[in-house]
Amino acid sequence: MYLIRLALASLANRRFTALLTVFAIALSVTLLLAVERVRHEARASFASTISGTDLIVGARSGSVNLLLYSVFRIGNATNNIRWDSFQQIAQQPQVKWAIPISLGDSHRGYRVMGTSGAYFAHYRYGRGQPLVLAEGRAFADDPFEVVLGAEVADALDYRLDQELVLAHGVATLSLVKHDDKPFRVVGILARTGTPVDRTLHISLAGMEALHVDWQNGVPARGAARVSAEQARALDLTPSAITAVLLGLNNKIATFALQRSLNEFRGEPLLAILPGVALQELWSLMGTAEQALFVVSLFVVLTGLIGMLTAILTSLNERRREMAILRSVGARPWHVASLLLLEALALALAGVLSGLALLYLGIALAQGPVQAHYGLYLPLVAPSAYEWTLLGVILLAALLIGALPAWRAYRQSLADGLSIRL
Repeated sequence: MYLIRLALASLANRRFTALLTVFAIALSVTLLLAVERVRHEARASFASTISGTDLIVGARSGSVNLLLYSVFRIGNATNNIRWDSFQQIAQQPQVKWAIPISLGDSHRGYRVMGTSGAYFAHYRYGRGQPLVLAEGRAFADDPFEVVLGAEVADALDYRLDQELVLAHGVATLSLVKHDDKPFRVVGILARTGTPVDRTLHISLAGMEALHVDWQNGVPARGAARVSAEQARALDLTPSAITAVLLGLNNKIATFALQRSLNEFRGEPLLAILPGVALQELWSLMGTAEQALFVVSLFVVLTGLIGMLTAILTSLNERRREMAILRSVGARPWHVASLLLLEALALALAGVLSGLALLYLGIALAQGPVQAHYGLYLPLVAPSAYEWTLLGVILLAALLIGALPAWRAYRQSLADGLSIRL
């Protein structure tokens, strides 16, 4: 017990250096735990981008590509699905609900998605959470109505009843705009932290109305153009869509229906399990994820090496202190234990300060991070894995502290009393 008091008194005597060392360790511990929290929550958020959907069906390509454009609105489909094929799929006895998706247009860098009312009724994210309208309503009979994702509304400062013009294609700057067919904002979705926030939702009829007078990817000119009022009077049933989200009556039928759709005779289709495709996509990013973790570990190691440097630097200045301790009866192992306790005290203070900084940072950044990045960082106790990491840090501090302790152990009584020039 007296060694602990002596170690604390010694650190208090060198409080400025000790505080700097504790601060360096605390910052490195905070970074390590913050990276670990973000990795864990990002993976959970990534996996919960879509839930409750049993199958995603699109044109035959790759599972990751299908997932990217149908769920994350990244990239484009290699081909479309005919409308009659969608109707056959939706009428399968195993299918409980089907959400058609049509992509292709954009608005100021944000993707436009055509869908049906089933989207608002059945689409789920997170832990089965439904879509909620923060303002307004879903689109109805008028084809020129749009429901905005939360990020679109916030970033572009759109409000209900405001008109906007969609652009052809998905480029940030499009030269071809549907100026003759403006859309009116009728609803704004609550924030979800998923790609839904970055999407403009219109009806399939609205998507068809935009291109009703287009031929071979080129808008009509002159008298051949169809106005918005004229488009409202036309049959706006789509001829093709991009993908389909399916919910089944029985989960057991998932694999049988997947195989059936992959062998669909009408046209080449691909049906994927969202969870499997998400894991496959996440595995592609595993290298970067691990690299980030390794970098944070090296930061912790840097903090511990700083502690070693501080103890070794002070060791030469404390030769007389060690000699006095030896002269009053302290044995070599007492001196070595004193330095080990100092290293442990510095590391423990750094770990506790790091935890405090972590929770302070989470408390301050929790709202903005969730609002801007859709990443929820809960204020929960450290997990078993995090406690293990902290234990490893303390053990590493003891091992690193063993070097100055060994040097002090070998130092003789006369060494501390002699004068060095």
